[in-house]
Amino acid sequence: MTRRGGDDTTANGRDRGREHGDSSGVGRRWFLRSSGAAAGAALLAGCSSSGSGGNGSDGNASGANGSGNSSAGNGSSGNGTGGNDNATGGNTTGNATASGPLGVESFRGSGPLVESRPPLDGTRIAELPDLSGTLSIYLGGGEGGLYTEFLDLLGRMYPDFNVELRTASSAQLANTLITEVNSGSANADVFWAVDVGALGVVADNDATVELPSEVVKPVPESFRPGNQWVGVAGRARSVPFNTDTLSADQIPNKVQKFTDANPLEGSMGWAPTYGSFQSFITAMRLLRGEQGTKQWLQSMTQQGISEYPDEFLVSNAVADGELAAGFANHYYALRVKAARPDAPIELAFTKGDAGALVNAAGVEVIKGTQRRELANNFVRHLLTAEAQEFFATRTFAYPMIPGVPPVGGLPTIDELNPPQLDLAKLSNLEPTLTLMREVGVL
Repeated sequence: MTRRGGDDTTANGRDRGREHGDSSGVGRRWFLRSSGAAAGAALLAGCSSSGSGGNGSDGNASGANGSGNSSAGNGSSGNGTGGNDNATGGNTTGNATASGPLGVESFRGSGPLVESRPPLDGTRIAELPDLSGTLSIYLGGGEGGLYTEFLDLLGRMYPDFNVELRTASSAQLANTLITEVNSGSANADVFWAVDVGALGVVADNDATVELPSEVVKPVPESFRPGNQWVGVAGRARSVPFNTDTLSADQIPNKVQKFTDANPLEGSMGWAPTYGSFQSFITAMRLLRGEQGTKQWLQSMTQQGISEYPDEFLVSNAVADGELAAGFANHYYALRVKAARPDAPIELAFTKGDAGALVNAAGVEVIKGTQRRELANNFVRHLLTAEAQEFFATRTFAYPMIPGVPPVGGLPTIDELNPPQLDLAKLSNLEPTLTLMREVGVL
C-alpha cells in the first residue's frame, strides 16, 4: 500500500442492552454490556470541523483498554489523547503473502465484549470477485490506523490488489476532489470519509458516479441518498449518565427538555470545540432554526453546564461522578466500560431531534475514474459481513447492514429514532460556529 502526502488532521481518540423504560415521556435507557478489555478499543471517528472555532476532526484511537495513539486538535492530553497521526507520504508497504479469504475471526476484535457474538448474516467476502489492480483512495479524517488496518487485511487476501492512499482532513480532500474533477484531472477512484457531510459536498458538485443499487441495497436509504454515497459505519448521539446519581426516568427524551431538567442543573457536561458536538448543533440549527438553537445554548449555559476538551473526557467524568450526565457519541461510554467494567455509566437516547442524530463514515466513487468496476467491488467489500464486523467490534461503530448487530447490547439503528435530516447538510458548519461564538460557547 502506497501512502501519499496529506495533512491528516485528527482529534481525540474514541472510543445500548434491553429497554429499561419509556414511561412518563422519558428517554430510553440501555444497559451496556461491559468487558474486561477493549475490543481493539479503536473507536470510530466523529465528524470534521473547520479550523475556525473548532479543533479539527474527530479521529480514531487504537490500543488496549482505550489507550492508544489518537490526536487532539485542542491539544488535550491523557485518557487516550495526545500524539499526532499525520501521513507524510512516500511510505510503501507490500501486501502480505496471499492466504485467500480470511475467516470472520481475522476481522473481529478481541475481548469479552465480543466473545458471544451471534452468527452473522450478509454477503461474505468469499462470494465476491477478487480485488485485483491498483485503486487510488482518498481517505478523509483521522483514521488513526484503523482503516489502513482493514486495507492491510484485504492486502493479505488479494496479493494483486494495491492501494494508493492519500490521507488528509475530509474537508480538504473534498475540496481537492471537486477541483480535480472540474479540471478533468481526477486522481482518486474512491473517497472514503469519516463524515458524510464531506461526501455530500463532493456529490452535490457532480463529482461522483452512482453506485449500483445491488451493492448498496442492504444499507438504510438515509445512508445512501440517490446512491451517490453509502454509509459504512455509524455513530449515534447519546446521553451518558451516572447510575449512582440518576435513574433512567430522570433523563428527558427530547434534547430541548434538558434546559428545564432540575436533576441535571449544574451537573452536565459537553465538548463545544469537538467536531461531533458541532455537527449536533448544526443539526439543531437545521431542524429548529438559529433562534431556537441560540436559546437552547444560552439556557444550557445558564444552567451551569461544564465544558470539556472532548467527549471521551465527558464520558469519563460521568463515570467518575464528576458529572451526572453529558452529551457524547455512543461509543465513548462503551470505551469507558471496556476499560472499567464496573463504572456506573449507562446510555440514554433522545427521540426524533438533533440529540438523536445518527451520523456515519461513508464512501463514494469519483467521477472520471478509469477503474469503476474495481471501485464498486471495493465498496461491496466494505459492506460485507466481515467488514461490518470489523467496524462494529474494533471501532464500536454501528454496522450499516442488518445482519451484523452492534456490540454492547446497543439498540439497532432501526430501534433508534433519528431526525429526518439530509446528513450532507451537516457540512455547512460556518453558520453554526458563528452562532456558537455569538452565544459565547466558543
